Amino acid sequence: QVQFVESGGGLVQPGGSLRLSCATSGIIFDIYTMAWYRQAPGKQRELVAQITSDGTSTNYPDSVQGRFTISRDNAKNTVYLQMNSLKPEDTAVYYCHTKRLFSNYWGQGTQVTVSS
Repeated sequence: QVQFVESGGGLVQPGGSLRLSCATSGIIFDIYTMAWYRQAPGKQRELVAQITSDGTSTNYPDSVQGRFTISRDNAKNTVYLQMNSLKPEDTAVYYCHTKRLFSNYWGQGTQVTVSS
């Protein structure tokens, strides 16, 4: 019932840009805070961006501040992650996420590889 589908990943050179999309279904999208996480091999999953249900507040760690922008289109039940000035250390699988009271929901992930 709940389904998140990420897209937009791929191979990009350092300094390049990508826009990730997460299409959701099965939730009342506009009442949930949404987030993007990433996980590189051998590393823990980390939050890279978060946005409130109405899109008025966002949160980023220092590692991506000023380079990544999360946004959402509640009419389309979709959340986006614009990634600029990409660095090799941004290479990871990126996941869309939200949380209900006792459940976490994740997409399947989309691979982002930053390499020359």
